Amino acid sequence: MQDVNIVKLKEIYGDVLWAGKKRRLGLPISLTTYILTSKKLFTKVGFFNIREDNIDIYKITDYSLLLSFGQRIFKCGTIKINSRDTDTPEKLLVSVKEPRFVYNTLQETVENERSKYAVRGRDMFGAARWHGGDLHDHDLHDHGVHDGDLHDAHDVYGDDMYDTDGTR
Repeated sequence: MQDVNIVKLKEIYGDVLWAGKKRRLGLPISLTTYILTSKKLFTKVGFFNIREDNIDIYKITDYSLLLSFGQRIFKCGTIKINSRDTDTPEKLLVSVKEPRFVYNTLQETVENERSKYAVRGRDMFGAARWHGGDLHDHDLHDHGVHDGDLHDAHDVYGDDMYDTDGTR
């Protein structure tokens, strides 16, 4: 028995790789649906008033599998996701069925998207220094750079900012 109507979801979201519901006591009796596509991870919550949130797959920085004793009894698990998404820096896929399959599918999808866009994990972590990519004057002053002193980012961080071939 399938939790969600995959055919209907594919019409709405496109390339759906996995979809599932949050489970209670192993049963899909929740109003929370998780949808993984090749580009985004959607969370849909509600019945009358629906709230939908999404994370771009390439912005996911880390994920881990949490298997509590109670969840293992019902063959469920929780996947914790950390991302560089401004709205949702942390997302929990709570009590999903076949958590190892979902985890592996997510891992493969993240790696594919990162390689497609040539994004490495350290590229996104470096953005955290500037508060999500916004460069503020106090950030520059904290690194010893004062008005008119900044020639390029090399002056602030040195050679470790560049790859061996001179590119970022």
